[in-house]
Amino acid sequence: MPQATASPAHVLVVDDEPDLRTLYELTLLREGYRVDAASTLAEATQLLDERRFDAVITDMRLPDGLGLELLQRMGAQQRSERCVVMTAYGSAENAVEALKAGAFDYLTKPVDLTQFRTVVASAIQETAMPERARPAAGVRAAAAGTDRIRGGSALQRLVGESPSMRQVKERVAKVARSMAPVLVRGESGTGKELVARAIHACSHRADGPFIAVNCSAIPETLLEAEFFGAKKGSYTGSTADREGYFQAAGGGTLFLDEIGDLPLPMQSKLLRAIQERSVRAIGSTQEESVDVRVVSATHKDLAADVQAGRFRQDLFYRLNVIEIVVPPLRERREDLPALCEALLARIAAEAGMPAPQLSPQVLQQLQSHPLPGNVRELENLLHRALALSDGSQLQVDLAPGAPAAVPAEAAPAVAAAAPASAPAGVPNDLQAYLDQQEREILVKALRETNFNRTAAAQKLGLSLRQIRYRIARLAIATPGSEDADDPAAS
Repeated sequence: MPQATASPAHVLVVDDEPDLRTLYELTLLREGYRVDAASTLAEATQLLDERRFDAVITDMRLPDGLGLELLQRMGAQQRSERCVVMTAYGSAENAVEALKAGAFDYLTKPVDLTQFRTVVASAIQETAMPERARPAAGVRAAAAGTDRIRGGSALQRLVGESPSMRQVKERVAKVARSMAPVLVRGESGTGKELVARAIHACSHRADGPFIAVNCSAIPETLLEAEFFGAKKGSYTGSTADREGYFQAAGGGTLFLDEIGDLPLPMQSKLLRAIQERSVRAIGSTQEESVDVRVVSATHKDLAADVQAGRFRQDLFYRLNVIEIVVPPLRERREDLPALCEALLARIAAEAGMPAPQLSPQVLQQLQSHPLPGNVRELENLLHRALALSDGSQLQVDLAPGAPAAVPAEAAPAVAAAAPASAPAGVPNDLQAYLDQQEREILVKALRETNFNRTAAAQKLGLSLRQIRYRIARLAIATPGSEDADDPAAS
C-alpha cells in the first residue's frame, strides 16, 4: 500500500509591485511550496477568508492600506499563520511596530533571497504539524513534538507558581513563537539566563545553538572581534580566522547578558548588525549574512541610561521590542520551598548523594533572610549547607546578625550609613580614615551578597566597574576569581 505524501506548505504573498511579487513567487515555488499572491489588502483579506495558509508574507505599504492592518486582522481572528512583514530600507520604526503587533519576523527591502528563504522556512516550521514533510531545498527539519517537550522542560526550570512567575512563564511561551528581540530585566541572580534559555527551547530554533555572552566581561578592545569575528592576520597575534558570536549562533539564539555595559561605539556596531542581519569580520572586505535571534538582559534601568546618554535610544527600542521582567526573590517568597527543593535535588545529584530535607524552622529562617543576591545567593547558601551537613536534616548557616529584609530602593543608603565607631575628635589622617570607612562598608556589602560583586554594586548604588575599582584600590580580598562571582547565568 503506497504511503500518503504530505501536501507542501502553502504561502500567501502580498505585494503591489508585480516584478517583486513574481520574484517572491518563483523563489518559493523552487523551494517546493504552493503559492498564492495578492496585490492589495482587499485581495489578501479575501484569500484569507477562503482558506488557511502556513505563512503570510506582506509588504508594509499597500495601495489600499498597511500590512499591519492585515496582521491585526489575523490576530483578532486568532489565526495560526505566522506573518512576515517587508519594510523599506531604513524603516526601523516600521519593523519594530510590526514585531510589537505580532509579526513573526520582518525583512528589509531590497530583500536578500537567501535570508528570504530562511525566514519563510522558519515561519512555516513554527506553525507546521509534526507530520508535515519539509520542502527538499535545505530546510532543517525539527519535529514540533520534540520542540514542545524540550520547551516544557525549560519552563520547568523556572521554578515557582507565584503570580509573578506564572506571568513570566506565560510571557516566555508567547514570545518564543516569533523572532522579535526580547529584553529580560531583573536584579542580579534572579535567573535572567534561565528565562533566555527557556525562550530558545520553546522556539522553532531549539535545535540551533544557544550562545550566551557576558558583555561586561569582555575587554573593550576585543569586543568587535568577539562579536563579529576576525580574519587571519587582521591584528597582532591573529594566526587563524576567528568566528564571532554572531556566526557561532547561526540558526539559533544569541543571548547578550548585561547589555547595558556595552560602550557606546560598540552599541552603534551592534545596532547595525541587528538591523542589517549581517556582520563584517575584522580584516574582511565583505559582509556576511547572519541568522540569529537576539535576546538581551540587564539589571540596569536602560530607559534612564538612554536619558543620561549612556545607552543609544535607537538600540534600546530595537532590543526592547518585548520586555520580560523577572521578579526578585523578596517579591515571591511563596516560591522559596519549591526553589529550595529543586536546588537541593540538583546540588545533591551533582554530588552523588541523596537530597536532604529542610526543616520548617530552616525554611522560616530563609523566609526572614533578605537574600539580596536572589536565587543565586540561595543556591550558594544551600551548596555550603550541603557541604557542611553531617546528617539527613540540613542546617543553613546564615551570616550572623543578618538584617531583616530591606527594600531594594533603600539599599544605596548603606553607603551613607555612619560608622559604628566614629572617632571622638578630628582624625590625624583624613584620607586613611575615609578609606577605612569605605573599606568596611564595601566588605559588609560583599559579605551580605556572598561576595557577588554585581549584587553588592547594586546594593550600594554603584556600577560594576566602580566597585571593581574600589575593591582593587582598597586591596579587599575576595574569594575566587573575578568572574567566579559574576557567572554568565544572571
